[in-house]
Amino acid sequence: MNRFAKQFIVISLLSIQLLLSQGYKIETDQGTKYITNEIICNGRFWTEVEGKAKMEDFSQLWGNAESWRKRSQTIRKNILKGMQWDKISSYDGDINVIKHSKKIMDGYTVENIAIESFPGFYVTGNLYRPIKKQKHYAAILSPHGHLKDKRFTDYVQLRSAYLASKGAIVFAYDMVGFGESDQVRHKMPISLLLQTWNSKRVLDYLLSLPQVDPNRIGMTGGSGGGTQTFILTAIDQRIKVSVPVVQVSAHFFGGCVCESGMPIHKTANLQTNNVEIAALAAPRPMLLISNGDDWTRNTPKVEFPYIQKVYQAMGKSDSVENVHLANEKHDYGYSKRIATYQFLTQHLQLDDHDLSNNKEVDESFIKILPPEKLKVFTSKYTRSNSTLKNEFEVLKFLEFPTDQYPYTFYKN
Repeated sequence: MNRFAKQFIVISLLSIQLLLSQGYKIETDQGTKYITNEIICNGRFWTEVEGKAKMEDFSQLWGNAESWRKRSQTIRKNILKGMQWDKISSYDGDINVIKHSKKIMDGYTVENIAIESFPGFYVTGNLYRPIKKQKHYAAILSPHGHLKDKRFTDYVQLRSAYLASKGAIVFAYDMVGFGESDQVRHKMPISLLLQTWNSKRVLDYLLSLPQVDPNRIGMTGGSGGGTQTFILTAIDQRIKVSVPVVQVSAHFFGGCVCESGMPIHKTANLQTNNVEIAALAAPRPMLLISNGDDWTRNTPKVEFPYIQKVYQAMGKSDSVENVHLANEKHDYGYSKRIATYQFLTQHLQLDDHDLSNNKEVDESFIKILPPEKLKVFTSKYTRSNSTLKNEFEVLKFLEFPTDQYPYTFYKN
């Protein structure tokens, strides 16, 4: 048996002890099993009625800015502890960058980029820049949700290119296990940690650019990209403006291990949810975009009033907004992009000359590029020889105890 076969067997047969300490749907030789644990809140953990009642309960736990700050500190501390942030936080030094194939477009440029998130592990994406010269630029992180090769889709390209044409440097990047971020499979136990750390390193990279204004940093993503947006905003004050799209919910905790597969919502002494995590953005400007066809359908009556209360307590009630599109579905479509453009333009001081009409925005100047034009890794541009090759190597490098707490894979 060769080394690769042995390694595959080791990875595949690692016991589910770590998984059992978390809780989720898993795939085994005996079929699908649903494993639960008291400290993991995943998927539709509560009913909509229960979620609403929990928000009322949470509201009784604090009553002013000071008591909210104390609760927010506890929530933030638990997010970091639940993700086991200490296992990765030391890898925040200089960033190795692969960047090439600059393409000159109408009002913006596109480059293919990868940054080394930690030694041997890469974030892959595209960097959109304005052509118009400025002394300083806003910068925007643009993560995406669950879909193979979603970075290459029209709607990710459209929002990234449009915002770049208006004066922002935009980094659109792959979700862990999707697109070119293929060193690990997406549904592995620490994908929440990896994904959040990747976003943090994208932020580090953008702020390393001397022309980026650190006071004008935004972040927006839809669905799973919305989760990435509100989690990073919650733990990193350097995000100044955020737009989580179709994801903040009182009863739905995220349907994937990358959102709720680690104990960030509950401990023996704490219960919280994604509404409170999103509220950690306060008093920084935040726009919630919701719709009538998913778990955000109650936002105007349940989630948004709670977050409004937080902002009001901090004297910033005008810094949070909700655009609710009752007749729309779970996507980051045209109407949602218009709302995002308006909010980010206002708070990041972008070019607003074509946003006076609230109903229409012209995106026709944007050329949608094929995936082969946007890929970072090619026969010419490759990962280093020290690249971590699979989940086992990543866990081992980060000193997760794979021998003591091995795992099984979640089904993609």
